[in-house]
Amino acid sequence: MARDRKRQQETDLQERVVFIRRVSKTVKGGRRMSLVALVVVGDGKGNVGLGSGRSAEVPLAIQKAVDDAKKNMFKVPITESGSVPHAVEGHYGAGRVLIQPAVEGTGVIAGGPVRPLFELAGITNVLANSLGTDNALNMIKAAAEGLKELESPEQTAERRGLTVGEMFVGKEN
Repeated sequence: MARDRKRQQETDLQERVVFIRRVSKTVKGGRRMSLVALVVVGDGKGNVGLGSGRSAEVPLAIQKAVDDAKKNMFKVPITESGSVPHAVEGHYGAGRVLIQPAVEGTGVIAGGPVRPLFELAGITNVLANSLGTDNALNMIKAAAEGLKELESPEQTAERRGLTVGEMFVGKEN
C-alpha cells in the first residue's frame, strides 16, 4: 500500500533539465571529462526539489540528478492567486535572488535558471531578480533557499500564537 502511494507520487512529478555542463579533472595522464546535470523536479502543487548528477554519459548524469532532486524535495506555500505569500531574498554563495509576489496575470517574470524552479513548484505569478552572480548553479540554489524561507500566513499566525484574523487587525488592503 505504501509502495503504491510512493509510486503514484513519483508519476505526477515533472522533471526539467536546467543545464548540462562538461567539466574536466586533470590527472597524471591528461584530462578526465565528465558531465554535470542540474535538474528540477516538481509536482506543480507546491512540492519541488533540486538535484545535480555527474557522470561520463548524459542520460546517466540526468538520472542521477533526478534521483538527487527527489531526495531533496521541499514544500513551498502558494497563495490562491498562484504567487508567493511575501517577498523574500535567498542567499547561496555569491548568489542573491529577490523573490516578490505578483498579482494575477503577471506570469513568471524570472531569468533563465530560476524559471523552471517556479514553474515546477506551481507558482504562476512571481517577480524574481538575480542580485549577485550570473552563475546558474548559485542562482537556482539561492532561489531554492528563498523558497524554503517562505511562510504561509497560517504558519506565521501559529508561530505567534494568534489567528490569521488577529494578525491582520488594523491593516487596510
